[in-house]
Amino acid sequence: MSLPSYVGRPLALLFAIDVAVASAYVFLGWKWLSIPQTPLSIFGGVLGVVAGFRNASAYARWWEARTIWGAIVNNSRTFAREVLSMVHPAEGEACSEAEICETRQELITLQIAYVHALRNALRGSAPWKDLATLIPDAGIAPLRLHDNVPLAIQQRIASIIAECHRRGWIDDMRWAMLDRTLTNLMDCQGASERIKNTPMPRLYDVFIQLFIDLYCLLLPLGMVSSLKLLTPVGSTLVGFVFMVLDQLGRDLESPFENRANDIPLSAISRTIEINLRQQMGETDVPAPLAPVAGVLW
Repeated sequence: MSLPSYVGRPLALLFAIDVAVASAYVFLGWKWLSIPQTPLSIFGGVLGVVAGFRNASAYARWWEARTIWGAIVNNSRTFAREVLSMVHPAEGEACSEAEICETRQELITLQIAYVHALRNALRGSAPWKDLATLIPDAGIAPLRLHDNVPLAIQQRIASIIAECHRRGWIDDMRWAMLDRTLTNLMDCQGASERIKNTPMPRLYDVFIQLFIDLYCLLLPLGMVSSLKLLTPVGSTLVGFVFMVLDQLGRDLESPFENRANDIPLSAISRTIEINLRQQMGETDVPAPLAPVAGVLW
């Protein structure tokens, strides 16, 4: 990520203000621009503690999101393992092995579709391009009627498992195990949606940004008496630290927005798809996503 795209504009504005203050103080003799350094130092220390606490809270949200998606990876693998090892024809039932294999494949493919749909839902994008390669057109049409596409896909998975249980392909204990795995996945989805739909308190953001902006404006006034023409260097460096801390906290508090610092949902979804396809015995699987310009999306 380049500096201009992150804090470049406010930093350039701060540098211009620093130059104006230093020039006015040195060349125009405006000594009244200088303010005592001690109150400014205390203000900066308190602001650093507050900004650090806010960033710690934002990082906790980011790490919780990453933990949740780690659980989605594990539960997806578990679901595929359970389907492959637990779905078998009932004793005495006249069904072909091809029908059993088709049902297993459908369940695991729907799980892959579920992960892609959840990723798109959290990022606010349409899932249909990803789902088109996984679900037939006849299966996608009903999904378009749902606001929560991942939920609709999991409901379809649960219906197929219930039918397998009815036909005796899964006994009661194994049905309970599969249902528990689906419940864990739904808990992960709910936790992701909670983070997505519950931002940090807006006043929390507004006041911290206001205090940082005020502090950056006061910086050259507190430094000009000692640094003089070097004021733009010192003030801009200190202001840069606070601006980056503020922007970093804003990025971390919303980990599903598909930005450089967010959770790499695309890479995680691709990993799940590769793992599940290989569990089914497929060899022609997509390649893992590679970082783009040092960023894994």
